[in-house]
Amino acid sequence: MTSKARFRPALLATLLLCASPAVAFELHSPDFTDESPVPERNVFAGFGCAGANQSPALSWTEPPAGTRSLAVTIYDPDAPTGSGWWHWVVFNLPPDTRGLPAGAGDPATPLLPPGAVQSRTDYGIAGYGGPCPPQGDKPHRYVVTVHALKTDHLPLAADASGAMVGFNLNAASLAKATLTARYGR
Repeated sequence: MTSKARFRPALLATLLLCASPAVAFELHSPDFTDESPVPERNVFAGFGCAGANQSPALSWTEPPAGTRSLAVTIYDPDAPTGSGWWHWVVFNLPPDTRGLPAGAGDPATPLLPPGAVQSRTDYGIAGYGGPCPPQGDKPHRYVVTVHALKTDHLPLAADASGAMVGFNLNAASLAKATLTARYGR
């Protein structure tokens, strides 16, 4: 067999491996789909909003190899603050976590895995704070993101701001899966 003939099977195998579709890291919720409205049960209770302030149920597919911890954030880039609005910030989730049940954002319930941290939202408290855009604004986008991280944990205090957590998430990111819902009133 010539060296050219031996090279062809190796080249073919390499091309097939490169052409194989990678498994996507995806985020899903039974509460809403991408670009759909946020249900009232997930809307904030206060600031003129009368929702149930229940964090949505979330599930995600297998994160990429090398994931050592996970985080979940919900962020409104349309808030009229000049810097957006952090609605939920959860980090130090174990890497084998594949979802969070509805209501996990209530700090009074034991629905998060041990070691997970819910830090301060822009409402000034830890835990989930649902959408409540100003009356009359066009519907805001609520970007739900699960972050696959290359670190075992983020060395942050439980009262760290969303911006501080976001900075650390971006520095340790391997991959992100997002879902964007909308809400207006």
